[in-house]
Amino acid sequence: MATFVLIHGGGGSAWDFHLLEAELTGRGHDVVAVNLPIEDEKAGFPEHVDAVVKAIGDRGDLVVLGHSYGGFTAPIVAEKLSPRLLVMLTPMIPKPGETPGDWWGNTGFEDDQDLTDEEKFYNGVPADIVAEAGSHGRNQVSAEWGQPWPLQKWPDVPTKVLIAREDRFFTPEFQRRVVQDRLGFAPDEIDGSHSVSLSHPKELADRLDSYLTSGPGA
Repeated sequence: MATFVLIHGGGGSAWDFHLLEAELTGRGHDVVAVNLPIEDEKAGFPEHVDAVVKAIGDRGDLVVLGHSYGGFTAPIVAEKLSPRLLVMLTPMIPKPGETPGDWWGNTGFEDDQDLTDEEKFYNGVPADIVAEAGSHGRNQVSAEWGQPWPLQKWPDVPTKVLIAREDRFFTPEFQRRVVQDRLGFAPDEIDGSHSVSLSHPKELADRLDSYLTSGPGA
């Protein structure tokens, strides 16, 4: 069984993965869901990576998963720890030297201003979970927004990119283009919203489980 290291997106928390965590532990896996120090104005990439490494401790057989904005931190963790697999979930895919603040313009991201945040992020999520989500959001003021992504190249770790077909924030068309442009392969796809760990936790756990037996990633 593997240890899944789950790294949340912007303004998020470990709670974002609580349904997925239950599914994975029910299959016999260990789960480390990390709260990044996003409320600390002095915390940049090094502090985010340190928080993940500290939470992992001496666990092994790692699968590192970065969701959305967590896609900036997850590859750095993978470079440091050489996990069994790196999974990028509805992710931001950084390139060397790029700041998170510059990523949006560099990739040609266009936000749909006609949608509410709930419609963008939580379509398909059960109403009771949506109602609870706001109390678990956090104000992201950490310093990495203006810091260049420190890796010189993508880590030499098997990598899967998994996008959600009903994602209204990072649309499938946008994600397919960015993944192909930046990593040179097509992403895998799953039903669900941008918050797929809340909208389709069982299906996501099934897919992650399948990655453990399907051989090396791209």
